Amino acid sequence: MSDLSDKSRQYYDLLNLYGDYVRTGFRTSHAAAVLKKPDDTAARRGGLEKLGEEVRACTLCNLCHNRLKAVPGEGVLDPLVMVVGEAPGADEDESGRPFVGAAGQYLDKWLQAVHVSRRTNGYIANVVKCRPPQNRDPRPEETAACLPYLKRQVELLRPGFILAVGRVAAQVLLREERGIGALRGGTYRFQDVPLVPTYHPSAVLRDQSLRAKVWDDLKRLKSLFDHA
Repeated sequence: MSDLSDKSRQYYDLLNLYGDYVRTGFRTSHAAAVLKKPDDTAARRGGLEKLGEEVRACTLCNLCHNRLKAVPGEGVLDPLVMVVGEAPGADEDESGRPFVGAAGQYLDKWLQAVHVSRRTNGYIANVVKCRPPQNRDPRPEETAACLPYLKRQVELLRPGFILAVGRVAAQVLLREERGIGALRGGTYRFQDVPLVPTYHPSAVLRDQSLRAKVWDDLKRLKSLFDHA
C-alpha cells in the first residue's frame, strides 16, 4: 500500500467499501494493493547503446581529429561499482575499450580484491572518451565537452558506487582543485552516488609506495557497499 499515492489509496478504499456493501452489507478487510514500477532495463540498455554511438561519432572537441577509436566504456547495467578514469591511452585508443593496457590489468586486480569485475558487477569509463596526444592531461574544454556523456552514463547505469582513479577524474567529478593526495581518504558524492577517490593505477605502477594507500581506499569502498 505504501507505493500508492494518497488519492489512489482513497479511491481504492472507496471501491472496496462499495463492493463490500453490495455483496454482504458489511465492510471486510482487503490485502494491500501495490503498484509495480515499470521495468525500464531494456530502455536504459538501449539508451546506453545509443550514447556509445554518439561518443564514437563525436566531434565536439579537437581530440576527434587524432583518435583511432573513441572509448565510451565497458561493463554491466546497474553496476555495483563504476570506475571513472581520466582518458584512454594508446592501447585503449587502438582497441576502443577502457583500461586494457598495463594499468587496466592492474586495475582489474584491484577490483578483484574487492569482488568487483567489469564482466559481472562493474562498469569502467573515463571522463574524456578520446585519447589526448602523447597522453597529456585533458584540457578544460575537452573535459567540458565530454562530461555530459559521463553524466548520462551515470543516469542510465545507476551505479551503486563510483571509484574515481587519478587526479583528473577526482578533480573533474568533485569540482575540486586539490590534488589526489589531499582528496583521497574521504567519501564524496557525484550525482548523488557515493564516490571514493584514489590514485590512478599507472601512478602506482610507477611508485609502489602508493599501494598501501590504494588498499585503504579500496577497503573504504568495500565497507560502503558491504554496509549499504
